[in-house]
Amino acid sequence: MFRVVYEWRVPVDKMDEFQTVWRSATDSIHHSVDGALGSFMLRSYETPEKVLTIAKWETHQDWEAFWKNRNPEKMQKMRDIAERISVEAFDEVEDRTK
Repeated sequence: MFRVVYEWRVPVDKMDEFQTVWRSATDSIHHSVDGALGSFMLRSYETPEKVLTIAKWETHQDWEAFWKNRNPEKMQKMRDIAERISVEAFDEVEDRTK
């Protein structure tokens, strides 16, 4: 498996809107892009405008095919609401979550 961590700066007053748009984008990507396995979202307790979205992919190649232009259209509405700070890719070594 393969994970991608996106860091966002989301205005506190736009969080509900961002979450709704993220949910729609995640579902669309999951159902229409080969290798996409969904995502989850984390919000910092200490810095409420800091949000991480962590996407799960079958392979690095699947994600690269989706990410080829660095600004996938399916994520545009998210970028309209929040600032994407960084994107970092990780090989999943082991997952002990339930």
